[in-house]
Order: sequence, then C-alpha cells, then structure tokens
Amino acid sequence: MLYAIIAVDVPDSLPLRQQTRPAHLARLQALQDAGRLVLAGPHPAIDSPEPGAAGFTGSLVVAEFPDLAAAEDWAAADPYQAAGVYQQVSVKPFKQVFPS
Repeated sequence: MLYAIIAVDVPDSLPLRQQTRPAHLARLQALQDAGRLVLAGPHPAIDSPEPGAAGFTGSLVVAEFPDLAAAEDWAAADPYQAAGVYQQVSVKPFKQVFPS
C-alpha cells in the first residue's frame, strides 16, 4: 500500500538540510531503485522552486510499504529526522487516484 510521509521542518532548517541532504537522497534513491517511490520533494518556504536562503518548510514522500508500521519505521530512520531537520512527521495511508 502507498503511504504519505508529511514532515514539517524546524525553523531555519536550511543549514541542517544542506548538511544531511546526501544521506537523505540516498535513502530515497534506494526506494526509487526498488520501484516503491511515487514522488518526493521539499516544500519551498516561498513561492519559488528555488527558494534560496528562504529554505524549506518540510517534505513530502509518497511511497509503497508493506504496512503502516514499516512506513513509520522508515520515516523515523530518515537522516533529516536524526539531524533535527524535522519537528513533526506524520505517516498516513494514501490512495492514489490520479494519474491512474
């Protein structure tokens, strides 16, 4: 089943994000390589795909996991979580309707 992992950053998270990004992306790449990643990306803090120093306010990952517990475990082990980038993470079942 698909799960949405919705994370909210701590204020001024950009330096922590930049430092931890390679490890975070490596985990996402592993999901993609396994054919389990639907989409992933950050939420820019301003209305721009390249927010510069404004940084980001959080992230969204939609991926396939065997069950909710596995999705929660994956989210809890994210390098951004360990580095203190995220102040809150929600994991919810997700039903993809479009694109079909």
